[in-house]
Amino acid sequence: MTKQQNNFDYDVVYIGGGPGGYVGSIRSAQLGFKVACVEKRKNLGGTCLNVGCIPSKALLEISHKFHDANHNFEKFGITISKPEIDVKKFIENKNEIVAGLATGIAGLFKKNKITHLFGEGKFIDKNNLEITSEDGIKQKISAQKFVIATGSKVANLNNVEIDEKIIISSTGALDLNRVPQKMIVIGAGVIGLELGSVWSRLGAEVEVIEYLDKITPTMDNEISKNFQRILEKQGIKFRLSSKVLSVKKDKKGALVEVEALKDNSKEIISADIVLVAIGRVPNTQNLGLENLGIKTNARGFIENNHLKTNVENIYVIGDVTTGPMLAHKAEDEGMAVAEIIANQAGHVNYEAIPNVIYTFPEVASVGKTEEELKAQNIAYKIGKFMMMANSRARATFDEQGFVKILSCAKTDRVLGAHIISREAGNMIHEVVMVMEFGGSAEDIARTCHAHPTYNEAIKEAALAVDKRSIHS
Repeated sequence: MTKQQNNFDYDVVYIGGGPGGYVGSIRSAQLGFKVACVEKRKNLGGTCLNVGCIPSKALLEISHKFHDANHNFEKFGITISKPEIDVKKFIENKNEIVAGLATGIAGLFKKNKITHLFGEGKFIDKNNLEITSEDGIKQKISAQKFVIATGSKVANLNNVEIDEKIIISSTGALDLNRVPQKMIVIGAGVIGLELGSVWSRLGAEVEVIEYLDKITPTMDNEISKNFQRILEKQGIKFRLSSKVLSVKKDKKGALVEVEALKDNSKEIISADIVLVAIGRVPNTQNLGLENLGIKTNARGFIENNHLKTNVENIYVIGDVTTGPMLAHKAEDEGMAVAEIIANQAGHVNYEAIPNVIYTFPEVASVGKTEEELKAQNIAYKIGKFMMMANSRARATFDEQGFVKILSCAKTDRVLGAHIISREAGNMIHEVVMVMEFGGSAEDIARTCHAHPTYNEAIKEAALAVDKRSIHS
């Protein structure tokens, strides 16, 4: 791409300042382009930083410490008076972390001479964008290339009004001013289970309603079943194969009408807070896509071919296009698209993108599940190792879970891995790296692992692929 061609205001403009947009902006600036990023929030970082990944992890960490103090300290030999939670300070801590990280991204923009344009962007044509600020002021900018990185928003149930007070989304769940007595979570995916865990640890009675017959529907079945048992032991209740017919507010909170799919029986459940966590949908409204004829699929995601839309100078990354709706996937695409625009070989390996649920214990996966391998008629081997046989896990009282590695029966190439463990989110990256380089279970098995570490369980699972695990 020729820089500053035809007197455009910018070489590249990213629409959206989330993980994809801000990372792509920085990489484009590093490659020598004049870059702007259009973002309606005053804070960069998108949903992930402001009302998603980061604030939820802060609440998960604090609530886990509180739960430990309340339930586990005594058996560890630590005697304290019964702890209490200051919800106001609990939320303030989360806000401080978000503000600090947002300031950091703004500093990176300044360092890389990236222009942050506040407002919502709408295409006039393929080289011109109209930006409307919060107070209604409009400005027009031009660019040789545009990257759509507008992310996603909360999916809602039909005829259910989210007020972020009684009927809340994940955004409202991050800012409650009290611990609810009863919280109903609609949806047993990542968001519902993480935020349900937060408020359960703080003392709320949490019940999760899921339409399908398993929690975390896209995960390996064995992982899903074991994960549900662990959460049930922690006090979270589940209603699977159940349909929410309506959610109505009353004087005490809300009434949720539920239908069991097995026999069509109906029940009304009361709660003081209802969290709607049925997934997310792409942010494509008011972008002016119709002005350019940009194609979307049946679910509303913008179609792409190697991150290019059907309009030659417009690209798309992150949640607003196809693929897993994960911040790190968006970041990788941001790096890749910047390099593609610079005529380099930007690339994302979608077969090696990890997925993590930050409950306690954590759940992490990468690659194929057993069910996917069976459906694709791929012959595979399994290696499994229980965390209760791992020295570090025993020494830290974190014996729950296991590591499961799936490899090709013919080549031994690692096809997938699934972990339940305290450190699953960190452990999974060893397998991601091996998969990125096309490695085998034997490669993991013959790599020296420090002792005692949680990652030794990955080595043992790799050994177990050929039935030669040492400690089980």
